[in-house]
Amino acid sequence: MKSFYLKILLPFLFILGYLSHYLYATQEDCNKTEEIKYHTPTLLDKIKDKKHLDVIILDAPVVYYVGSDEHKGFEYDLLKDYTKSMGLELNLTVVHTVKEALQLTRQGIGDLTAASLSVNEARLEEFKFGPYFHSINEELICHNNVHKQNLYPESLNDLKGLNIMVGKNTSAEETLQEIQAKTEGFEFNTTTKLSTQELLNNVWEQKIDCTVADTHIFSISQRYYPELISTMLLTPKIHLGWLLRQGDDSLTESLFRWLNKYERSGKMAELHGFYYGFLKIFDYYDTKVFYKRIKTTLPKYEKIFRAAGKKYNIPWIILAAQSYQESHWNPKAKSYTGVRGMMMLTNDTAKLLGVKNRLSVSQSIYGGAKYFNMMRERFPKGLEGKNLWAFTLAAYNIGLGHVYDAQKLAKKLNKNPNSWKDLKTVLPLLTQKKYNKKLKHGYARGNEPVQYVDAIQHYYNIIVKHELEKMEKKSNGSKK
Repeated sequence: MKSFYLKILLPFLFILGYLSHYLYATQEDCNKTEEIKYHTPTLLDKIKDKKHLDVIILDAPVVYYVGSDEHKGFEYDLLKDYTKSMGLELNLTVVHTVKEALQLTRQGIGDLTAASLSVNEARLEEFKFGPYFHSINEELICHNNVHKQNLYPESLNDLKGLNIMVGKNTSAEETLQEIQAKTEGFEFNTTTKLSTQELLNNVWEQKIDCTVADTHIFSISQRYYPELISTMLLTPKIHLGWLLRQGDDSLTESLFRWLNKYERSGKMAELHGFYYGFLKIFDYYDTKVFYKRIKTTLPKYEKIFRAAGKKYNIPWIILAAQSYQESHWNPKAKSYTGVRGMMMLTNDTAKLLGVKNRLSVSQSIYGGAKYFNMMRERFPKGLEGKNLWAFTLAAYNIGLGHVYDAQKLAKKLNKNPNSWKDLKTVLPLLTQKKYNKKLKHGYARGNEPVQYVDAIQHYYNIIVKHELEKMEKKSNGSKK
């Protein structure tokens, strides 16, 4: 009887075992499929795998340029700090016009495009923007001769008859098209070959009457082209952002988190201050005179600045800019306080440095460089880069003790004692009794080192621009 039941049950048991094995295998396959799906690499994963961020970047003062000793630019510095935080390298493809940048973006080249790009409806329809990092206005920029020619535009109707040119496929073109639609008789020209910087140069050379530029671009360019003026704002505030490639939002989210952290740390304000904070000191007459002296006076002393800079590991342009701020490159300069020479050394400081003749160009520059180096070496290793240069210049101007006092006061006020952005707000407090009476070195004219450092930054950038132009002319000449 048992054998009878076994004969009947065995086939069923076999079928049941097979089904359970099949169901288990199917479930396992499903789990594997989900696991594979879960580990599908994101855009950020792919960037991390190749260990670098590919960036299309515009060669322009507010974005990226090659300085005398390092790469610079507001957007470049932002991206450099981001990639450093991610353990990535920054791989650049440099372009010279916004049109080029957009063309490469459309081709899907690179991971990100940085080109001082304003966010507008047309671009939002075509491109994917990452987080915004700055806001600007668009301004109509003209040569100041429009006053003499009675062409100064005070309304949109006054734009008629002006020779205005902007870049093709730029937000400036879109802005002028909107004005054209509501201003009868208004015409303007576009170009595919010239960048905003080159168009500003054409206005300066009076080849065209006006162009359109973003606020921050004009602010920097005004140092180089002092005859340019902003005649009217053409837009309300506009956001600037980077273009990202289509796909998932992993890179967008990473940039957004990093920018939030960067802003909260105060580094964004510090970077903004470094590139734009000194612009308020712009002086048309002083800048015009400085341009002339770069060509007529600086060449006489450039070799000495270079040699002294090399000896003490100081960029020679910093020494040259500092010397102009001190003496306007006048070897016989003398102030009412008794400081003298190219680097305006006191008698006591000169003796300390071994300078026997403060009116000797060579002795003064080498002495100034040596003193600069002595100040720099008194700051801790945690202080570096742009902050270190600013602190050293401030110490040169006001004395190391007062800078130390300002750092201590910054700590008490919950500010960063190693940030020039913070210290420049604290130094002026050294004039106030409620603060200086508790400090080791007492009262100081704290506003002076702030203006001193800002002015040197201003002169430094102009010399850098001049040096780049010389290099470009030399390069073009050798190709002919």
